[in-house]
This record gives sequence, C-alpha cells and structure tokens, in this order.
Amino acid sequence: MQPEKMVMMINQIATFFSTQPGVDQARCIAEHINDFWEPRMREKLADHAAAGGKGMSALALEACAHVRVPTA
Repeated sequence: MQPEKMVMMINQIATFFSTQPGVDQARCIAEHINDFWEPRMREKLADHAAAGGKGMSALALEACAHVRVPTA
C-alpha cells in the first residue's frame, strides 16, 4: 500500500473519532486499526509514524503509539 493512501485512511478514521464524545479518541483509533488492518499495514503505519508521520493529523499520529505492531 502506498503511504499516501495509508495516511488518507488513518486521517479519515481520526476525523471520525475526533467527533465522538470522550477523551480517548487516539486509543479508539488504534483499536479500530488493530481490529481491521492486517499486520503488514500496521507495520508500514508504524514505520511511517517513526519517520515523522508526514501528512498524518496530530490525532492520527498520537494513535500510532497504541497500534499493535507485529514482531518478527
């Protein structure tokens, strides 16, 4: 998956969860990603976030700290 598409997807998820009540939207985003994104996508997301998260919203970047990344 291209980084631009992945960034667009996580930003869309972040936009949705930013409108939900509560104070833990980042964790909700991560739970959604953990439930629905395959391990390779989560690994690419983690790599992109570690490289600075170009194009990602602040909330999406915050959520990456809670995403389960597969270990080798």
